[in-house]
Amino acid sequence: MPGIVGIITRMPRSEAEPRLQRMVRSMLHEPFYTSGTWIDEEIGVYAGWVARQGSFSDGMPVCSESGNEVLVFSGEEYCEPGTALGLREAGHAVDLDGPSYLVHLAEDSIDFPRALNGRFHGLLVRRSLGKALLFNDRYGIHRLYIHEAPDAFYFAGEAKAILAVCPHLRQIDPEGLGDLISCGCTLENRTVYKDISLLPPASSWTFLNGAPVQKQKYFQPSEWEEQPPLNHDEYQRELGEVFPRILPRYFGGREKIGMSLTGGLDSRMILAWHRPEPHSLPFYSFGSMYRDSQDVIVARRVARACGQDYEVIPAGEEFLSRFPHYAERTVFLTDGSLEVKRSPDLYANERARWIAPVRMTGNYGSEVLRGATMFKPLAMMPGLFHRDVGELIARGRAAYGEIRKGNHLSFSVFRQMPWWLYCGLGLEQTQLFLRTPYLDNELVRLVFRAPGSSRSEAACLRLIAEGSPALARIRTDRGAGGGLPRPMAALQQAYLNFTFKAEYAYDYGMPETVARVDHALARLHLERLFLGRHKFYHFRVWYRDALAGYVREMLLDDRALSRPYVERGGLRRMVEDHTRGIRNYTTEIHRVLTLEHLHRLFIDAR
Repeated sequence: MPGIVGIITRMPRSEAEPRLQRMVRSMLHEPFYTSGTWIDEEIGVYAGWVARQGSFSDGMPVCSESGNEVLVFSGEEYCEPGTALGLREAGHAVDLDGPSYLVHLAEDSIDFPRALNGRFHGLLVRRSLGKALLFNDRYGIHRLYIHEAPDAFYFAGEAKAILAVCPHLRQIDPEGLGDLISCGCTLENRTVYKDISLLPPASSWTFLNGAPVQKQKYFQPSEWEEQPPLNHDEYQRELGEVFPRILPRYFGGREKIGMSLTGGLDSRMILAWHRPEPHSLPFYSFGSMYRDSQDVIVARRVARACGQDYEVIPAGEEFLSRFPHYAERTVFLTDGSLEVKRSPDLYANERARWIAPVRMTGNYGSEVLRGATMFKPLAMMPGLFHRDVGELIARGRAAYGEIRKGNHLSFSVFRQMPWWLYCGLGLEQTQLFLRTPYLDNELVRLVFRAPGSSRSEAACLRLIAEGSPALARIRTDRGAGGGLPRPMAALQQAYLNFTFKAEYAYDYGMPETVARVDHALARLHLERLFLGRHKFYHFRVWYRDALAGYVREMLLDDRALSRPYVERGGLRRMVEDHTRGIRNYTTEIHRVLTLEHLHRLFIDAR
């Protein structure tokens, strides 16, 4: 994912600058990326960046008129409309569609970057003071990896940039491994690499003349947790005021915007209040190879109601034919933090970039407004992992349990977002930039005041109806809303919930005994009855059939069978039983395939 890199050090420039160049080169993954470096040898700052061409962050660094403040920034910031224009009218040289206003905000603020609103990380240098400030957003979702060495402090938007210049770090961290296997991500700002961690959310770390002097946080979750609560009517009224007010922040900028639609509530809420002019905002959905999913069926109706062009990007035979490429690429681009099961997202977002380089999405609405939890520990096949690793996996599950004991919304936005949801976001943002209003500071702060009963589907449906009665008359992919009489609405909802659960049961959740029967009846192609109704990728069947040869080639290889964390016999049995169709080990294959790619790309490469 595009981001910044850097070294803060007192080592000679002859050593530091070549390392900086290697770090930048390690993140240049696409021909539409731009890059550059900025160095102040006197105060020991060596900074670089990688950005998508034409994006908000393209054209670093930005400097104050005096040249004293220099800012290297990655991500996007969503200020109040008129902020940049006000600074220009005050005499500053400001680009109205870019980030140059940020350096002037920093120049005038004693607590920068507290007032910023968005997903970002950056480095602010105050040259006359010999100081550098390393910072990120309050959720930590625009990830920044860090490594503290005796002679230097390294930071980078991707771990591979640090590994490129510190090859001795190409070792698996045991706790990170346990987290990754048990939870699908690392916890507590750990990574899977020894001595590389994540910059904590809301960090504001100060360096003086090449050395760290102060590690502060400019924001604490308790500031939002301890607000006085609202009652239901007060919350609904404020939500109806805040949500329309923040939306214009997310539809500005110099890049074309497309909107990815699902059949759910969150993209619908945006459209109910944004109300784009006809044919001004291209819509698209990701689709299945088997049929039009509920996302596609509903999104097509929404597009017609909004007067927008619409297309479907399917993950089908073309994707499957190139799965080895996309699987490896997914693990590589995310430094091993994301499983190969998300490789269809890379394929789909490559194609979405040709529609528009910015993707407006309803992502994170369910987590923020309705309290959805998207990750939890999963049980693995007995005998697959070594006993010592089993203890690490158990510790990961226990750590997750402790983390969940706190404030539920804080878990969602300050834990789930940067640790688990970032992984998919980081992959998608290698191709385009995702925008969503559901992490807006003003909105999230309000939701912390919501009574529990108001964080519900009903509150979201009401907000849609207030903004657009026409969109409220279209049901969701699970049958909510739509304005049908109650008996018919209940029947429709029951049917759609049944098909959702049936698809899960046929795919990821298929019991072992049923898997044997399904494979015996393979000639009947029962998958055509169940799959594609709600999801657009179908890995149980793919690993059994179309991708069976690839799975066997990767995981029955001597290198894979010899990894220290797996039991050779258990791994062989898992692959044989799944590809023969007598067991369902989809989740385990995801995990082990991902770890095998991680080893080959980052550990064996040492």
